[in-house]
Amino acid sequence: NQYDSMVRPLQKWLDERGVRFELNTRVTDLALREQDGELIVTQIAYQRDGRASEIAVGAHDYVLVTLGSMTEASSLGAMDTAPVLNGKEDGGAWMLWEKVAAGRPEFGRPSAFADHIDESKWVSFTTTLHDPTFLRIVRDFTGNVPGEGGLITFPDSNWLASIVIPHQPHFIGQPDDVSVLWGYGLSVDKPGNFIKKPMSACTGREILSEVLGHLHIEAEASKILKTSICIPCMMPFITSQFLRREKGDRPLVVPKGSKNLAFMGQFCELPEDVVFTVEYSIRSAQTAVYAL
Repeated sequence: NQYDSMVRPLQKWLDERGVRFELNTRVTDLALREQDGELIVTQIAYQRDGRASEIAVGAHDYVLVTLGSMTEASSLGAMDTAPVLNGKEDGGAWMLWEKVAAGRPEFGRPSAFADHIDESKWVSFTTTLHDPTFLRIVRDFTGNVPGEGGLITFPDSNWLASIVIPHQPHFIGQPDDVSVLWGYGLSVDKPGNFIKKPMSACTGREILSEVLGHLHIEAEASKILKTSICIPCMMPFITSQFLRREKGDRPLVVPKGSKNLAFMGQFCELPEDVVFTVEYSIRSAQTAVYAL
């Protein structure tokens, strides 16, 4: 899993080199000065635990900003609760981009990516299984043990639903008698084939019931539902990086004239590269560092 295999070792490596991670902190604005055709960030405004403060940017400092966020404003449901649909105001990433880009076309147009939630939202779900029945049925049905097969997509699903069953255990410390899987749906406003509700309005129990229906699991359905925990997650911006765009909607990694500011992530311009990949985020950061 990405957290144990990438995030934890990277954070440890950076911690050991003196990098500071400031949690419960939201950057709200950048103070910019233009002089002799040069653009310089002089101050970072932020809120920490609800209190506003600033960081002065020194003459030899650099400011690297991740624009936008695919996972911004995501919300979790529960086995008997559907997740709510949030918007850009429920997080900080899109609001920061809108603020710094106001009156600065060279900083891109965040509205192209943030203002079309109906086209960019997904529902994903994780399921924790405390009984081997479900995995046994899927193994017998597909011929794949967990981790061998790839994505299992239900082509007749009104939700365009898929599940992924990784090799077990998936997480460090995962108990021997617990298994996990992940899934998602793309058409979340259509009623399901078995649960006659939009996926966006479904609880974890209803989503898992829909999956069991597509797998033709009937006799064991009650037992599986009783021994499982399915957590749905509404992600309003998860495919925002794929939305229609025009030249200029995504800014250059280093805006023209910038002396100490660069952008990175999925929403800056890297010619001939492909968004949605880890590589795009890494190369944008590399480009920012090399250029500055």
